[in-house]
Amino acid sequence: MIIVVGLSHRTAPVEVRERLTAGSEALPAVLARLAARSELSEVMFLSTCNRADVVALAPDTRVEQAVRAIREELARHGGLAQEAELAPFLYDKRGDEAVTHVFRVAASLDSMVLGEPQILGQVKDAYDAAVAAGTLKGMLGRCVSRAFAVAKRVRTETAIGTGSVSIASVAVDLARHIFGELDDHAVLLLGAGEMAEAAARSLSKGARAVRICNRSFERAAALASAMRASAVPWAELEREMVQADVVVASTASRDPVVTRDMVKRAMKARKGRTLFFVDIAVPRNVEPAVHGIDNVYVYNVDDLEQQVARGLEARRGELAAAEKIVADEVSLFLAWTRGLEVQPTVVAMRAKARAVLVGELERSLAGRLRHLAETDRAALTQMLDAALGKLLHAPTTRLKARAAEGDDAGELAAAMRFLFDLQEIQAEREPAEESGRQPAQGESSEDDEDERLPN
Repeated sequence: MIIVVGLSHRTAPVEVRERLTAGSEALPAVLARLAARSELSEVMFLSTCNRADVVALAPDTRVEQAVRAIREELARHGGLAQEAELAPFLYDKRGDEAVTHVFRVAASLDSMVLGEPQILGQVKDAYDAAVAAGTLKGMLGRCVSRAFAVAKRVRTETAIGTGSVSIASVAVDLARHIFGELDDHAVLLLGAGEMAEAAARSLSKGARAVRICNRSFERAAALASAMRASAVPWAELEREMVQADVVVASTASRDPVVTRDMVKRAMKARKGRTLFFVDIAVPRNVEPAVHGIDNVYVYNVDDLEQQVARGLEARRGELAAAEKIVADEVSLFLAWTRGLEVQPTVVAMRAKARAVLVGELERSLAGRLRHLAETDRAALTQMLDAALGKLLHAPTTRLKARAAEGDDAGELAAAMRFLFDLQEIQAEREPAEESGRQPAQGESSEDDEDERLPN
């Protein structure tokens, strides 16, 4: 069963979420610890500024143990002594609900900013990391990769991304809301990653001056040259705050890069001029105590949610259509997974029937038909395969159809195993898209189509 255990901006404040973030350096270790748990057969960890989700595959008989194992590992990752400290903020979703959650997250239907495009890239990064770590391979891997196609459908078939805004652009809108137009104001951007780039794109259209400060000056200079901004060395951060009116912080640092003492010194040099911080990083880049300094105001990602709501009305009109796409895709995926449950019976039935026919053919070719040439022998083999495909096509497709509908496929599969004496047949699951099997000449390809999840 596919399960999801995690938290998001809907269930946990930023001070809790920031404890569970995992950058590219920490992610392999987190995945290794999760994969080491015997309760989990596949696992992926999605960590963003607004969510931390463990998506896993567990045996149906061990779901409760799997959920408990994930909760324990999340608490450990967050440096918490007991899982109970994290429990009030966590959700767990199972089966159909978990698949729906994965699809909705990838399609940006569960994001703080509905329809924002960044989340799909973050899900892809999490997928790539899990594949590289060897923790994602079978059914769960197929579920996540299918989520990419779902997100594409939502993006192309609805207007959910019209006037696309990200958290970064909402931060810029907040700055404009405070100051009006930014033509006469200077903005300092801390960081040069994806969020910073999005903010820089918006800021370059209005602010009098945009300066980018990053630990890697080369990265800051590269972004600045593309955005008509200026790059400054990290060592000059405090001096830059003296000149700026708005500071947008989005570095990947796990510790605050802007401290209360640093801002107090800058404010003294500013002679009390108002300074606004928009901290869109998780973990936060600006110490919370900075907000207590006179004429200094700090907004974090949770504060932005009110601003986000103002720009969502048009997109909400597209939400029903997007949810319908997700629901349809979930039904298709679940039908495919139910088909896998009867696949061993189908494979075993084909294997046994073919073994019987091939055995009889070989006896005939060694006896009365031993005079046949190789071309004639090959023709007989092809005829046998074609006849086998046509003979088993109806029971195969009907069994899979019952499985897709969630009906009594299990009972039918058991009956087929009894009637064909398949109890001793050891058959592996062979979804057509993974096995690469091609239909024999004359055999209907519809069997394979029933096994294949539509792309």
